[in-house]
Order: sequence, then C-alpha cells, then structure tokens
Amino acid sequence: MTKVKANGIQIEYEIFGNDTNSTIVLIAGNGAQLNFWEPDFCEMLTKNKLQVIRFDNRDAGLSTKFHAAGIPDMKRIYQAAKEGKPIKTAYTLEDMADDVAGLLDGLGIDKAHICGASMGGTIAQVFAYRHPLRISSLISIMSSTGNPNNPEISPEALAIVTATPPAERDEYIDYNLRMWKNIWSKGFPFEEERARRYCEESYDRSYYPQGAVRQNAALVANGDRRKHLSLLTVPTLVIHGTEDMLFPVEAGKDTARTIPNAKLLLIEGMGHDMPKGTWKDIVQAIASQVNETSHSY
Repeated sequence: MTKVKANGIQIEYEIFGNDTNSTIVLIAGNGAQLNFWEPDFCEMLTKNKLQVIRFDNRDAGLSTKFHAAGIPDMKRIYQAAKEGKPIKTAYTLEDMADDVAGLLDGLGIDKAHICGASMGGTIAQVFAYRHPLRISSLISIMSSTGNPNNPEISPEALAIVTATPPAERDEYIDYNLRMWKNIWSKGFPFEEERARRYCEESYDRSYYPQGAVRQNAALVANGDRRKHLSLLTVPTLVIHGTEDMLFPVEAGKDTARTIPNAKLLLIEGMGHDMPKGTWKDIVQAIASQVNETSHSY
C-alpha cells in the first residue's frame, strides 16, 4: 500500500488488477478503513475485468487525520439538522468526494466507476453530481438520499453504532463483535471468525474513533441530496438489503426512485453489512453494470 497527495491531504490506497481494465473505486463507510473491502471481494471484481482501487477516507485508517478539529457535539448537530439550521463541521461530504477526484488525479485516471457502501455510498452520490465527467457509473450500496421522510434509524441501533468503542484491544474486539452480531444480516449466518479478523486488523492498523465522529457530522450536515440526485444522467445501480437496521430498505428504494433510470437490486435478508453469501450477487450486478456502461459509449 502507498500514499498519494490529493486535495491537500495524504490518502492511503491500494490497487488490485490490471491497469488496462476499467477502474472501479470502492469507498468505505463511516469510520471504516479500506480493509472493509476485503481482498477476496476485490479479486472477484478483478476477475470481471476491473482494476480495483480501495482507499482510506480522510480521518480514517492511514490517511490524513484532523486532530486539531476536535470532536463535534453530535447531539447539537442532530438537533440543528432537525431544525434546518446551518451546521459547521471540520470538513464536508463534498470535501470527501473531492478527495476521490484528487485520488484519481494523483493516479492519472480520467474516469472511473464509483462504488460506495453506507456513508461511502453518499460520498459516491456527491461525487456523481460534483464530478459528472469523471464517473462512468455510480453504484450506491446500503445508502440513502438523505430524504428526511425516510424511516429513521431506531434509537437502539443508533446507540450501538455511534458509541465510542473501548480503547483496550481485547475489549475493543469483543465490543465490536457484539455490535456486529446485533446488526448482522438476519438472512445469513453470523461469520464470527471473519468479523473477529476484521476487528483485529482494524484496531491494529488504526484505532481512531474520533475520526468517525467528524465523518458522521459531515454526513448529517450534508442533508437531503434528492435535488442534485434527480438531475443525474450517469448509469446507476442501487443495492440494498431488505433487513437493513441502519438504512431501512425504503432508503434504497427512495434512492433508486430519485436517480433517473437507476436499477435497484434488493438482496433478501441482507442487513447493513455484506455477508459473503451476498458477494456473488453484488459482484455480478456490478459487472453487468460496468459491461452495459462500456457498451453504451
């Protein structure tokens, strides 16, 4: 893995596959590092003639951290969002989308398929309307439009995913395993060994919960994206689980309705995660999207 200077920061990234193939950029969600996109998943995409780029968002993993910005008061930010008041954050979702453009610049890539999961999906959406000439297709996984009329996340689920994890390694791993068990896809068996390995790797690579809070603040402040998304002309694939506790399935349906001509893949039993049992369908859908897009030019 290596770094590139992009949009005024350092971004850690890794590339899989052949640079003669079309490029897909994978954007991780709130607080997640590039290892959210596991090598086996990336290799499945490379077998479908794609060059895959995974990277650490700002304030996560080994990319630039924003220590000096402090930790935002999320209660005040949520309240301001409900009241429609302006929200000041360390950076914006637009900044995070521009990081992706900067990463492409640094790697000499003019255009790519942009794929994100959860908050990564919202960053991908923002990229699509801020950089329409740089995107071949948009893939939004388990995300939303920011529509305030969508069903809200339950207070219990919100408490689970926004709580500060323990700082001690073993306690951190045990805590996160409990969290994953609580929100895991109801239609798939819990993959404890895989989840434990992910938690261990994430902690050892970069334990940095304060970055996730600042990212979350940027997400909340971004608000309702429907006005911008309704004007998109880029080919779009929306993937969502029917059992998502954080972004209920209605959020995925709303995304597909809002973006003109978007395709919607609902995966029965999938929650706010990507069990290995979903990978084949997800990769196949992405590969079909890429293939159709390449033939449309």
